[in-house]
Amino acid sequence: MRIKNTTVKKKQEEKDMSFFDHLEELRWHIIRSLVVIITIGIVLFINNAWFFDVVLFGPTKPSFISYRWFCDIGNAIGLGESVCFSPPYIKKQAIGFAEAFTTSISVSFIAGFIIAFPYVFWEFWRFISPGLYKHEKNAARGVVFICSFLFLLGVSFGYFVIAPFAVNFLTGFTIPGVENTPTLDSYLNYIIMFTLPTGLVFELPVVAYFLAHLGILGPQSMRDFRRHAFVVVLIVAAVITPPDAVSQCLIAIPLYGLYEVSILVAARVTARKEKKELEEEEADRKEMNS
Repeated sequence: MRIKNTTVKKKQEEKDMSFFDHLEELRWHIIRSLVVIITIGIVLFINNAWFFDVVLFGPTKPSFISYRWFCDIGNAIGLGESVCFSPPYIKKQAIGFAEAFTTSISVSFIAGFIIAFPYVFWEFWRFISPGLYKHEKNAARGVVFICSFLFLLGVSFGYFVIAPFAVNFLTGFTIPGVENTPTLDSYLNYIIMFTLPTGLVFELPVVAYFLAHLGILGPQSMRDFRRHAFVVVLIVAAVITPPDAVSQCLIAIPLYGLYEVSILVAARVTARKEKKELEEEEADRKEMNS
C-alpha cells in the first residue's frame, strides 16, 4: 500500500512540474549526455594515432578486413574474383595550418557521439517517458535497445560495406592530367557521410512502427510505393559503389530488405490496432445489450 501511494505521489509531482522545471530536467539530461560524449571524445583524441591509423584510415588499406570478406563471399557463392578488390594507394594531405589538430578534435567528438548513442538515447527516453500513457509505454517497450542496435548496425554497415566500395571508386576515378590527392578534411567528411546517415537510415523500421501506431502510415501505402523505393535504392547503390552490377547488388539488397522489414512492422502494428478496435467494439455492443 505504501509503495502504491509513493508511486501515485511521484506521478502527481511529475504532473505538477512547471515549464521551467521541465527545462531544468532536460538541461541535466543534456549535461549528462555531453559529459559521456566529451569523455569518449577525449579518450579518442588522446589515442588519435591508433584511432586514425586503424579506424579512420582502415578502409584505405588493402589489409582492411572488408576486402577479405568480399573476396571470400564472392568465392563462396561462385562469383570468383569479381568482388575481390583493394583500394589504390591514397596519399592524404592537410593543407591548413591547424587542419590536423582541428580535424582530430572534431572527428573524435563525432565518434564519441556515435559510441555514446545508446546512452544519449537512454537519457532522451528518460526525459520523455514520464509524460507517456501506460499503453504508449507498452507500445515503446525496448525502444532504447532496438534504436541503439539499429543505429550501430547502420553505422557498421556504412563503415564495413559502403566505405570500402566508395573509397575504392572515388580514389580510382581520375581525370587525365589531374592527380587525385584528397585532403584530410575531405576524406574524413566522406567517411562520416558514409556512416552517420546510414545509422539514421537503419532506424526506418522504428519510424515505420511509430507512424503505423499513430495511423499516419500503413503497410498498403508502403506496398504501393514499393517500386519507387526500389528505384531509389538502386540509385543510391549506383552512386556510392563502383560501376558494376555485383557491387551495386551487395549494397542495394540490404537497403531494400530494410524497406521490406518496415512493411512487415507496419503490417503487424496495423493488425494489432484493428484487432484491439474490434475487441473494443464488441465490448461496447455487449455493454449496450446488457
